Amino acid sequence: MLELKNISYTVEGEKEIINDISLTIDDKKFIVITGPNGSGKSTLAKIIAGILTPTSGRIYLDGQDITDWSITERAKAGISFAFQQPVRFKGVTVKDLLNLASGGALDDVCACEYLSQVGLCARDYIDREVDASLSGGELKRIEIAMIMARKTKISVFDEPEAGIDLWSFKNLIEVFETMHNEIQGSIVIISHQERILNIADEIIVVSGGLISARGSKEEILPKLMEEAEVDRAECRYQRGGATTNA
Repeated sequence: MLELKNISYTVEGEKEIINDISLTIDDKKFIVITGPNGSGKSTLAKIIAGILTPTSGRIYLDGQDITDWSITERAKAGISFAFQQPVRFKGVTVKDLLNLASGGALDDVCACEYLSQVGLCARDYIDREVDASLSGGELKRIEIAMIMARKTKISVFDEPEAGIDLWSFKNLIEVFETMHNEIQGSIVIISHQERILNIADEIIVVSGGLISARGSKEEILPKLMEEAEVDRAECRYQRGGATTNA
């Protein structure tokens, strides 16, 4: 279980990005954190992973205070993080990364299975270097395959749909469902996508650095869809007004 207690984060000289957030993520839960751009979602994900240290508040993993732990220490304890823009590693192959993630030497069949599950032809990718020759979408899928290979207690994804084409996005939904069923760890995803929200056990809405709503998808998703439709209608009205004025 992951507990965040009274977490705040302020960048020096700027406004408070996260403001006194407290939440508990139970074991084996699929949580999606959503909200407007700039609301603090990605910052919260990075605080969980240990990339950022909160200005105030404490973080506990299974009752142990991990607030001051580095990203490496948290990874060893079972917290994975997938970046919105994955890192490139020149001179390192895809299989090297999968071996590193799994904690041992995977055989080719097993390594290829992870790649196939994220929509990559294993034969074409297993020995490729993780460098500039790969697109952002390819890197994203390789990173997700790594997290699948790690089978961690908590897997955090920051907008995993970014840079993913439509076919791969459908495949991505299946990957998350498989992870949830097979790995039996908690999954935390930062996303705006309705189809990702629709497979969550629970949705957390962050707005202005605060949790503005939290509940099951049956409770939260209809409200989000209604608000999105109001925003779209207002946008259409404003465009129409601009055209009329022109």
